[in-house]
Amino acid sequence: MDKTINRKVVAALCALLLVLAGCSRQQSDWQKTRESNTAEAYEQFLKKYPSGEFTAQAQARVKELYEERDWQKARDADTPEAYQAFLKQYPEGKWTEEARIRVENFTLAQAPSGAAAPAGPVSAENVTPPAPTAKETPGPATRAAAAPPKPTAAGSYGVQLGAFKSGPEAAHKRWAELQKEYPALFGGLSSKILPTKSSGGQIYRLQTTGVTEKRARQICSSLKAESQACVVVPPRHG
Repeated sequence: MDKTINRKVVAALCALLLVLAGCSRQQSDWQKTRESNTAEAYEQFLKKYPSGEFTAQAQARVKELYEERDWQKARDADTPEAYQAFLKQYPEGKWTEEARIRVENFTLAQAPSGAAAPAGPVSAENVTPPAPTAKETPGPATRAAAAPPKPTAAGSYGVQLGAFKSGPEAAHKRWAELQKEYPALFGGLSSKILPTKSSGGQIYRLQTTGVTEKRARQICSSLKAESQACVVVPPRHG
């Protein structure tokens, strides 16, 4: 009787040791996989432990790494087609909103701005002065007034900082983030949100306006150096 009990106890202990050894091995492999931190390492771990303690974490990390890889490829290509392909593959991913912003920025940059210069320069040679009246005599000052004002002096440039499909709240949130992250760039500036209909539905453009062309280009250059999407918006006439 005692021998039978002892055998059962020994068997139970052996089974427990095997379980513990298996857990210890899985934890060790998981630690090595995390240190490697590559999609290939996580996939090998999942093949070895398809339903283990760390399976869900490994699956999530594989997805993140593949998205980061494909996002980097899209950024390196930096074309509307590359970002659209990324959006098709990751419609609800970490970088989805950023990809939409960049697609919209390309669209805005390529669209006619309405700020094109006239066919020829406005000068004394190609402006026909009005006939003199009793109250005014044509002169250099009168002819100069006929020339359009320079937009750069009026501070009528802007910078588009994003285009959001989810709603104006996302644009407000982005503006707050930019002000906090780049206080020197956006100090004293205000934001404007423009609802616009696109082929993909309603979008909300986030812009800051009322700056000179020089400052607009400085803002955009600084943001692009930090891999942030933006486009200079010229003044619109008409």
